[in-house]
Amino acid sequence: MKITKIGKIDFSPVADWQINGVITPTPFLLDQSTIRIYTGFRDAEGVSRIGFIDVDSRNPQKIKNISKEPVLDVGEDGCFDDNGMILGDVKIIDGKIFMFYVGFQLVKKAKFLAFSGLAISEDGGHSFERFRKTPLLDRANNARTIKAIHSVNRVGDKIIAYYAVGDGWENIDSGYYPQYETYCSAFNIETMMFSDERKCVGTKDLEYRLGKPTVYESNKGYIMLYTRGRTDDIKYYEPGLAYSNNGLDWIRKDDDFPDLKSPQGWDSVNVAYPRIIDNGHGNQFMFYSGNFMGAEGFGVADIIDGRVTSAQEIIL
Repeated sequence: MKITKIGKIDFSPVADWQINGVITPTPFLLDQSTIRIYTGFRDAEGVSRIGFIDVDSRNPQKIKNISKEPVLDVGEDGCFDDNGMILGDVKIIDGKIFMFYVGFQLVKKAKFLAFSGLAISEDGGHSFERFRKTPLLDRANNARTIKAIHSVNRVGDKIIAYYAVGDGWENIDSGYYPQYETYCSAFNIETMMFSDERKCVGTKDLEYRLGKPTVYESNKGYIMLYTRGRTDDIKYYEPGLAYSNNGLDWIRKDDDFPDLKSPQGWDSVNVAYPRIIDNGHGNQFMFYSGNFMGAEGFGVADIIDGRVTSAQEIIL
């Protein structure tokens, strides 16, 4: 995969809940002239709420609109998402827009819990209502702290959900960081049930986490983008890439992912959470978070070789 970097998307917060950077920017083609970037905006305390930034589909650095209110706010006290959320995936299903998200909750004996929720829009993506107040994908024996959906795709005759599974914490420089790897399951949208779970891509060597799996079709079958961290370098948080013929069994080829970092500036320390979209006019853009999970901004690149099939609708 080869890219040409376009640059940072500079925006000015329009509300207090947006002042501390963005996390997991997720592009969605709203119409032929507009890419809507759903993203988690963090407030002064680091709590993330879902809003959007609309950009021109031909010139993604041109901002057209910024949401003044969250399209999805924090959950009720005591719920799994009462301390904010980040994006998982956004898909059109049966004429509605499904937003899969990861809700966070603070507890006494772990740094946080992170489980998967679902919200649905019936007004074209301007507002979302929770499908339910409990997790869509909840804890399990191997996922007592994290089970976080980040991609939902049609693979052959099945719909597959890809997610991070976490069950422990890594102590690095006297701080605790979540351990997780990437799994997948068949997902029945009618029953909202998951089955046939299996590990997709695990950590290796000094890695302690590998997550935010995002899957696309390509001329090589399927391609998964993810982000990984290492125990020997707390600042290391970089994307990787894997290939699959069937969407289930994966071979890592991290060196095939292009270098997004700059020599200095907002994306010079680390980059994360790449997402790809067709702009409808012959370009394919990759949006990504900059330093420290987007605390210093996010940007966009143009894919010039190694394009994928970016399908934002799942046909039932």
